[in-house]
Amino acid sequence: MEHESGENDTSGEAFAYPDPVVDEALEWLIRRQNAPLEQAEQQQFQEWLLRSPRHSEEFRYLEAMWGSPELRKAAKGLPAATRGLMDRRRLLPSAHHPRARSLRGVAAAAILMIAIGAWQYPALMLRWRADYITATGGREQVSLPDGSMMLLNTASAVSIDFTNGQRRVTILEGEAFFDVRPDPAHPFRVAGHFGETEVKGTAFAVRTESDQDTVVLERGRVEVSRLSDSGDHVELDPGEMVTATANALSAVARRDPLEILAWRDGRIIFENQRLSRVLDELRRYYDGTVIVADRRVGDFVVTGNYRLDDVPGAIRTLADAAGATMTRLPGGIILLR
Repeated sequence: MEHESGENDTSGEAFAYPDPVVDEALEWLIRRQNAPLEQAEQQQFQEWLLRSPRHSEEFRYLEAMWGSPELRKAAKGLPAATRGLMDRRRLLPSAHHPRARSLRGVAAAAILMIAIGAWQYPALMLRWRADYITATGGREQVSLPDGSMMLLNTASAVSIDFTNGQRRVTILEGEAFFDVRPDPAHPFRVAGHFGETEVKGTAFAVRTESDQDTVVLERGRVEVSRLSDSGDHVELDPGEMVTATANALSAVARRDPLEILAWRDGRIIFENQRLSRVLDELRRYYDGTVIVADRRVGDFVVTGNYRLDDVPGAIRTLADAAGATMTRLPGGIILLR
């Protein structure tokens, strides 16, 4: 931020959180991350924590947010200049530096910037490779050149190649459902990060993640093989699914396509699932950040059927069921504790 360079600049104060307790908690968080507190400062910090139960509560969940895997994962997706704001050694010049207090607001802005914008940056990097791309929470139906239908799920990107008789789709990110027009002479192939699915006429979905691809068959038959070893393959019948990783194909499992593919109708359905796993799914459809500050909340088992066009509403209902408190902050940040 260019405005940090002026000696008399206090524009960082503009980022101070309106709640004075949260603002003080943020200041203590940054001071502690910058360097070990001296004895007198440690005594001041302990006195501040004991001043009221809320002081300790607000500091602990800000600390949990700062150290959360979601925030660290987000920072990795940003340019090096932005990641520098997460460098704990650079947050403050010194606990006693005259500009330390003003930079408290800059650190707050850095947290919000990383949490809000990190998932948008990788999507921009995909655009030059993708023929079709959807935003977070979006879906798009595409008629492919051969007459087949492709439905893209949230935050998905694909490239297609239908030249010289080929029918090939590569899923760069996310998930897509295909209703393939039969053409025995020209197999239809869909590649993910680890596996490839080949069909002649069928309906199925492929979802690719950082560590695996998942293929779910609704009707017809498909053959799934690993990209690194085409000899490692399996055929699926309707209602079956398989995952492919860099090392192996999983055992074939039975899944209800109406449940696992409910996203086509804008819904999410789950039964007896840990809340942490459900939140992982809901995050895919939410253009913001969801942070769980209490690990016990994620262990709560839930069942439900929710609309995907109101993710905050679904999270609030689930939080109530788990006995958790949901707090919404500016920039689309949701905290559960």
